[in-house]
Amino acid sequence: MTIYRLAVRHAQLMLFATLAAFMFVITVDKWLGHSTWAFAVAVLLLIVINVRIRLFNCPKCGKNLFFRGMIIVPWPNKTCGQCGTDLDQPG
Repeated sequence: MTIYRLAVRHAQLMLFATLAAFMFVITVDKWLGHSTWAFAVAVLLLIVINVRIRLFNCPKCGKNLFFRGMIIVPWPNKTCGQCGTDLDQPG
């Protein structure tokens, strides 16, 4: 599997995790009333899951697929923005 496909799977996992965290916070608030600990737990879990983002780098130059300059975006580059490598090609 190419680095791009792995990065896309990570982006999809983060989308699912964000929706699950949102539902978790809403459910806890509904059952227990307003609670900041539910929000804190959801944010902490999202941070822990997203630690893997640092592993998705161009194999030639090392630029991260999710960074566009200083900005992090939710979808990876298919072509490296620094060296132009097609990241969806095997090998």
